[in-house]
Amino acid sequence: MALAAAAVAASRPSPAGLPRPLCRASAHPCRRPRFRLEASLSASTPAPAPATADDGAAAGPCPVVRFDMADFTVADRVSVGLHGRSDEMIFEATVRDPSSELYGSTVVLRQLTSSQAKRRGRRALEVLKKLARRQMMYHSYAMQVHGYVTPSKAMEEGDSPLVLVHGYHGSYSLRHWLQLSDWLPTLEATLALDEEQVRRVGDDSVGGPAVTRQLRLIRILMRDLLIGVNYLHSHGMAHTELRLENVHVSPVDKHVKVGILGNAVDFHDNDPSNSAVASNNERRKMMIAFDMRCVGFIMAKMVLRELMDSSTFQKFKSFLNKGNDPSCLREFLVPILSQNSPSGNIGLQMLDRHWGAGWNLLALLLATKSDKRISCVDALRHPFLCGPKWRISPTVNVVRWGLGSTAVRLAEDYIYGHHQRRRLAYFIELMEVLNPNSSTENWLRLLPGRWCLLYCTGRHIGLTLRQPTPRVLISDAFLTFAEAPESVDPILSLTSDIGFKIMPESDWPHDKSGTEGNLSVTTSARITPGRIYTNAEDGKESSSRITSSRYLGGKWGKAAKMKELPASLPTASVNVDEDDVDVSMSCGSTLNVKSARNVLQEVRTQTPPEMFDLSKIVCGTYIDSRLMVLRGVNGSALLFVRSNRTSDP
Repeated sequence: MALAAAAVAASRPSPAGLPRPLCRASAHPCRRPRFRLEASLSASTPAPAPATADDGAAAGPCPVVRFDMADFTVADRVSVGLHGRSDEMIFEATVRDPSSELYGSTVVLRQLTSSQAKRRGRRALEVLKKLARRQMMYHSYAMQVHGYVTPSKAMEEGDSPLVLVHGYHGSYSLRHWLQLSDWLPTLEATLALDEEQVRRVGDDSVGGPAVTRQLRLIRILMRDLLIGVNYLHSHGMAHTELRLENVHVSPVDKHVKVGILGNAVDFHDNDPSNSAVASNNERRKMMIAFDMRCVGFIMAKMVLRELMDSSTFQKFKSFLNKGNDPSCLREFLVPILSQNSPSGNIGLQMLDRHWGAGWNLLALLLATKSDKRISCVDALRHPFLCGPKWRISPTVNVVRWGLGSTAVRLAEDYIYGHHQRRRLAYFIELMEVLNPNSSTENWLRLLPGRWCLLYCTGRHIGLTLRQPTPRVLISDAFLTFAEAPESVDPILSLTSDIGFKIMPESDWPHDKSGTEGNLSVTTSARITPGRIYTNAEDGKESSSRITSSRYLGGKWGKAAKMKELPASLPTASVNVDEDDVDVSMSCGSTLNVKSARNVLQEVRTQTPPEMFDLSKIVCGTYIDSRLMVLRGVNGSALLFVRSNRTSDP
């Protein structure tokens, strides 16, 4: 019979088959000595032996002890186990045995009924034994298990439910906290964010605007979570069940607690027939990568609270499960989260801060390949989790990411000023200097896919102050690279798709619902190695020095650790077959020859010439999993961002 809440003393049922009530009316509770865990927890599975005392400063005996139900006063509150498990029941109780070290404290009784639930409970006790040598760290960042309740003599041990006694950290998991309407001030009050807490995240601002305020709280929660997970990994274990429902915030010591380690696994293979070191290392990397992916999901939900909605989170997971690169998450999520966002896009602003450092950390936590995921130690040193007081030297990869993120955010503005265009061109040139994939093989690997034109240094895309006769609005311009069928040489099929809309002549400033059309140009291209020479051919030293000081000065040059630009930059030359070009235009309404010619002319006027005449594309100067820069014959740079619309659910 399962444990039930103690509503009234007369109607209280018996606990777990015990013949006596949960709380006796006697004023003298039973006093008996504490026993260390030595006997079996069930008839079939032996319990772990008691841990020995540690020689260090945090030494102490293993805290797993036996309890009796008479030691507790059970409260009249009951709930289903974490994550909606029906084979777990949770009770709040108060220890009323004066001989116990926990006398007067609140604990949680977790009754596990099924065989699988009891296996998790026994596993949690085994983990506690292994981590007992550093109890202070374990108690600070994990939910403490004090012991278990002995089964009743009237019931067979194999049939009785296993009741764990563990620490009480409030009734809410982190998911419940985030679902509160006033979650931010409530969590701040629970964590008591004083100057010491501010120092822990390196932030010199207390309170402040909404974005800074939430970012400070996210840093505290993420750093505590990573420290706890790293503690497990450094002791040869993985949690494997990291989710918001299994994370708690303790108002006592102001730490984030990971849930009971009922499904924790060892890195090392316990199979005696397989003792290979390589197998153990592979298992270790796999389990650590799995935990880091779970931490990435927790971070995504904490920052982007729209993902707390199950349907939105399903789109998020579907994007990753289809093999899309997590570095493209921003371009995928911005259109989704911008529609009636309840948080006012605060999460997007947090991730965009510090040159998009948040998106970089999220991409590293959710990397498709497990060996590319960031570790806990490196994540704690990431610029997104380090405040302005901590001088963290970013890696070259983070510098590249920051350059690309800054260029994208600049291009998202409707740029008219010359200083803005000059600044964006400067960022693009810096990206070209730090191109991470300079070899042709890398270009052939990363090029296939659909790329959306974001900016062109030679021509402003879209409507201007002109007033042409056909009012045409450019929607999107895509460049698609695909492997040519039945080709032995590295030949790619190159397709330019320009979407446009013909708006009504009279009310076009207010009415943008016109006739949709599309202009498509298809040809084939061959990718070969090439170079761009940055210095003058005469090799004047003064010119080289001026160029180097222009591009490598300031914080970007210090981060890249380059004293002078190289004489040439490796590129990927794009050789387009001019004899095999197919141009077609379609429109939703019938146009006569003159009108179609005028529409085509207006589309060409608003579009960079390289998108209509693909032979004007000379080479590629920068590419990674999310951004690409192509150069035209006139020297203009076209900035593309990878489009995953074909993969959207």
